[in-house]
Amino acid sequence: MQCSQPKLTSLALLALSSALLGGCTIQAQAKDNRAPEVPAAIQVPAGNKVHFHTYAEGVQIYSWSGSNWVFLAPEALLFDGDGSIVGLHYAGPTWESDSGSKVVGARLASAPSPNANSIPLLLLQAQTTEGPGIFKRTTYIQRVNTVGGLAPSTLGTVVGEEARVLYTAEYFFYRGKN
Repeated sequence: MQCSQPKLTSLALLALSSALLGGCTIQAQAKDNRAPEVPAAIQVPAGNKVHFHTYAEGVQIYSWSGSNWVFLAPEALLFDGDGSIVGLHYAGPTWESDSGSKVVGARLASAPSPNANSIPLLLLQAQTTEGPGIFKRTTYIQRVNTVGGLAPSTLGTVVGEEARVLYTAEYFFYRGKN
């Protein structure tokens, strides 16, 4: 459990600094668990229904290779509709809840974000789930309403240099209908 504490601490500091700078944008729309309207490319297959919805605020982490920025991992806090932290999102890609569950996904498809200069919308399929919480039995994940997070447009200066680019998104978690 030592690995979780540093993530939570750095993510909590990120959220605090964002709030202090006036960038905190947690929205009550995370209470809505209806499937979002999305491009056909990232629609979830029939037979799956939204069971959980979060709003994420964090960073997309990139590393300078000497010729371009390479995506490393996301690092974000997950919020419910009331603005309470309910989990973390990090490399894998992995979503881990405070309720003791975890889901690791694999990218299936993407679509451009309707917001300029933002990371794409995604459809991911759950590869593994564990724990007795909200992510148990997740089948698919959608990333929608993305803002920010694209790799820097400026060149890096040193190989291995890291860039942490702020982003927000909503994640919808699906389960197969019983």
